[in-house]
Amino acid sequence: MIAATPAVVRVVLPAALQLLFHQCPQETEVTAATVTEAIDALDACWPGMRHRICDERPAIRRHINIYIDGVRATLPTPLRQGGEMVIVMAISGG
Repeated sequence: MIAATPAVVRVVLPAALQLLFHQCPQETEVTAATVTEAIDALDACWPGMRHRICDERPAIRRHINIYIDGVRATLPTPLRQGGEMVIVMAISGG
């Protein structure tokens, strides 16, 4: 298996995470090869963010979706230079 090359990607964070983590911007850039590495980079800046995005398996939590360049992603999804990773939290109601 060939390892993915780290890339600089733009990450768009939901308002809910911005409220939980002090000085967390709506958008930031990280250098990562996969979604997992991008989440690790976010967690390095805002400790505890990984736990809010991922569960213990590890997998992306059921109420969260991550999109890479508009396509739904999983933790091993590779990132490309200049790409965009958007984290979306589900909204429920009735």
